[in-house]
Amino acid sequence: MKNNLLAHINNPKELRKLSKEQLPKVAKELRDFIIDIVATKEGHLGASLGVVELTIALHYVFDTPNDLLIWDVGHQAYGHKILTERRQDFYTNRQLGGISGFPKRRESVYDPFGTGHSSTSISAALGMAIASKLKGDFYKQHIAVIGDASIASGMAFEGLNHAGVTDANLLIILNDNAMGIDPSVGALKNYFTNVKAGKKVRKNNIIEALNFNYSGPIDGHNIEAIITELERLKSIKGPKFLHIITTKGKGLEKAEQDQVKYHAPGKFDKNTGELIAKSNEVLPSKYQDVFGETIVELATKNENIVGITPAMPTGSSLKLMIDIFPERAFDVGIAEQHAVTLAAGMATQGLIPFCTIYSTFLQRAYDQIIHDVAIQNLPVVFCIDRAGLVGEDGATHHGVFDIAYLRCIPNLVVFAPLNEVELRNIMYTAQLGVNFPLTIRYPRGRGTIIDWKQPFSEIEIGKGTCISEGEEIAVLSIGTIGNRIIELQKELPKNKVAHYNMRFVKPLDVALLHTIFAKFKTIVTIEDGTIVGGFGSAILEFAAENNYKNTSIKNLGITDNFVEHGKTEALFETIHLSKEQLKNFFLEL
Repeated sequence: MKNNLLAHINNPKELRKLSKEQLPKVAKELRDFIIDIVATKEGHLGASLGVVELTIALHYVFDTPNDLLIWDVGHQAYGHKILTERRQDFYTNRQLGGISGFPKRRESVYDPFGTGHSSTSISAALGMAIASKLKGDFYKQHIAVIGDASIASGMAFEGLNHAGVTDANLLIILNDNAMGIDPSVGALKNYFTNVKAGKKVRKNNIIEALNFNYSGPIDGHNIEAIITELERLKSIKGPKFLHIITTKGKGLEKAEQDQVKYHAPGKFDKNTGELIAKSNEVLPSKYQDVFGETIVELATKNENIVGITPAMPTGSSLKLMIDIFPERAFDVGIAEQHAVTLAAGMATQGLIPFCTIYSTFLQRAYDQIIHDVAIQNLPVVFCIDRAGLVGEDGATHHGVFDIAYLRCIPNLVVFAPLNEVELRNIMYTAQLGVNFPLTIRYPRGRGTIIDWKQPFSEIEIGKGTCISEGEEIAVLSIGTIGNRIIELQKELPKNKVAHYNMRFVKPLDVALLHTIFAKFKTIVTIEDGTIVGGFGSAILEFAAENNYKNTSIKNLGITDNFVEHGKTEALFETIHLSKEQLKNFFLEL
């Protein structure tokens, strides 16, 4: 332990006491430390391994936290966290009550800006640089580290466009490894590939055309070269751009060879990199795979079906369609707004676009949903993956707002399947031909049915179903959280609780609701989204509009707070929706 340099580095000031010659040893120890923890605790791996040398160099050259350093996206910031007073707590990374897997202002003064979504760093750093200038601080440095996938996003370009006409003390570092979660795509990626290959693009350099002082590309694993260039750039005024080349997963051979799988690999052998074998138990499929396999099955028979995803081909399983129908399935990069309006354009020409986006990322395309799809009443099918609580990624990634932000939009139909069969059937129904935009929300993780590949059947729009009869309490569920009620029924008094799978948040099944309100004096709504403005709010609105004054309505869901990170079931307990808590709730009613 005496010879372990990292063990004696608790903050960047201690790092700066070392000689440059010692830094490669620190890099080796930092990589080993990250691998050692993530192998057993899980988390993002490849991105942080790729920026170890850059991380050390940045904290060595700049006076952090006085100089402001932003990581975009934040899953490459593990080394940063370890060097900034969180080494001893790093084993709690992404666990309930532990440190976050992303930079977080509330967690550390070394995290000046929270970055769970991509492409926000340039705008944030520019805002900070302008603020420093207005306050008369002309020496503070403002650094944004952004990946080549993130910089292709529209918001990053907006920031670059503004920064180029300022004299802000801003340094943008492009971490170019040709990878996001999946391989980067698009013309800009091709441009940077040509730059790296030494092709003659410098005279038409995009970055220089935006008035940045451009330097690079340089080897992102050569600490001495990075430090030399950072020291030089530190003294140059105005917006600067440093292009560095890194290898995602650097230092772990398996992670370098399979950069997609080792972005967040789960548990693995820290010495060999081999993934820990999963149980041979036959489990239900993941919802993303139900989507992926179903769209391929439907597209095989319906040539008008197209698939679109903004940089989530593997995570959403659209990769299955991309492999089989590459001319009809599109990964558009980190460009949610473009993805939605691209789908709208396709819909005007008679195609049937299935646009698959994680719930938390669909928030970034809200205007396009309203302006480009809903106002024009275009039949775009939104397959909203990762709806509800997603676990260890925390507040930036939970898909808990989609019901509330979608149900207020005219023309939009909002559906949440109870299980895999309902997901499959609503996709089938959509491609038969609908004359409205349809949103289908489903969670991360596995379903409940092994044999879900059943013959297709059409779902009647706006119709819910009764799962079980009861006499005292009516439970109205939306989506997969209804399976908790199904599981609980055998532990509750017989015939006490009736359970209705409402399926549609919009339009509500009005006829079924009148029947329920006529029979029950106590009604409970349950959802895995925010209560404010959510499904329960819709039921309260129905009761008010129809003058049901003698009915007690209780709304269960996510209260008006951001849910932090942790195992999903532990998070359900924090919001009082664990199975045991629900059981006690119904027994006490």
